[in-house]
Amino acid sequence: MSNDVKVAKTIADKIDQLSVELRKLSLGIHEHPELRFEEKYAHEVLTKFMESKGFKVTPHYKDLDTAWLATFKHGSGGRNLGFNSEMDALPGIGHACGHNLIAIGGVAAALGVAEAMKEHDIAGTVTLLGTPAEEGGNGKCILLERGAYEGIDACLMIHPCPGPENWHGAGSCLARAQVEAEYIGHTAHAAFAPWDGRNALDAAVIAYNAISVLRQQIKPTSRVHGSLEGRDWTPNVVPDYAKMSYYVRTPRYQELNEIMPKIKNCLKAGALATSCEIQLSEHGMMYDLLPNNPLAEEYKKICEEQFGQKVDLGPAGFFGASTDFGNVTHALPGLHPVYAIPTKPGGGNHNPLFTAAAATPEAHAATLIAAKSIAITGMKVLTDAVFAAQVTESFKQDLKRMAEEFPEAQ
Repeated sequence: MSNDVKVAKTIADKIDQLSVELRKLSLGIHEHPELRFEEKYAHEVLTKFMESKGFKVTPHYKDLDTAWLATFKHGSGGRNLGFNSEMDALPGIGHACGHNLIAIGGVAAALGVAEAMKEHDIAGTVTLLGTPAEEGGNGKCILLERGAYEGIDACLMIHPCPGPENWHGAGSCLARAQVEAEYIGHTAHAAFAPWDGRNALDAAVIAYNAISVLRQQIKPTSRVHGSLEGRDWTPNVVPDYAKMSYYVRTPRYQELNEIMPKIKNCLKAGALATSCEIQLSEHGMMYDLLPNNPLAEEYKKICEEQFGQKVDLGPAGFFGASTDFGNVTHALPGLHPVYAIPTKPGGGNHNPLFTAAAATPEAHAATLIAAKSIAITGMKVLTDAVFAAQVTESFKQDLKRMAEEFPEAQ
């Protein structure tokens, strides 16, 4: 048995040994859904768990109340391998994106790697980041800006999705920008003196229709979708407040620079047409995923050969959503595979049926396979200097290629 095989077996065996504990963690988080930046229960149980397993834990990391850091070092020197654990849920539908599974996926991978480092005397560091507020809060972007990823040579995480049994995808995803427009008008009696009012709802409707028309002139690969909300609306009062919230998505984050000014012009047009005031605000940008090719190829090899899975790379492995981990992959080599869990028809991510699916034993089993695969993939960064250099060089080439493709964005 080669040393690589022995190391992989140690990782897989350790994760299997932890299965019952990991399942308890997952169900606890699932039963205590917490919104972005409010993941207090998850923060508490995960930090205590990692500390009990011999990791050095820093709670409330980088001045974020629910972020945390857990590290394990063995020997002197070596490279630093990173993993992420997400924790937040969605309003009203709980863990409909399976972040309870992502949480234990990062934990399992980190503990599996740490066990192999001890068992086979492999020098290096494994870093697990507890990352809050993926759902609309850009938690990883904040952590990235505050230096949480500095010194990490490669970072990996997993994400559940619907799909065929045993399917995984290790491709890219959409970049995303978020913009809000608040319209401030003036109330009046809608029948007695409507001319005294300035209708904020009309402003929002005009903006909504303008954006709908704009879709004819944007690329079919782009996505624009939003919501409208008001305050104290009633038919006989001219509305004095309305709020539009829009997500804009493109295959590459640089393309957002072209489409976002048009979206904002549509929003401003509503205010101009109705003489309402407008307050525009943007909430950061999620970059597209930049999957590292050597990591992706290794993940595919391990997942298929060792665990009998089917892994699609490139366009076939594309995931049509967005994640703040995209920003991480533009700062250092990274990989974000998605993996299928059994769901009922129509029960994809951000649906109550997916909430139920994320608590099933089948989803747990699929998560452990994905966690083993990223752990064994990442382990090669620690043990194989040539592979680690290939990972770094591929990342540099990806950035160079993107700079050539979008020179105006540099």
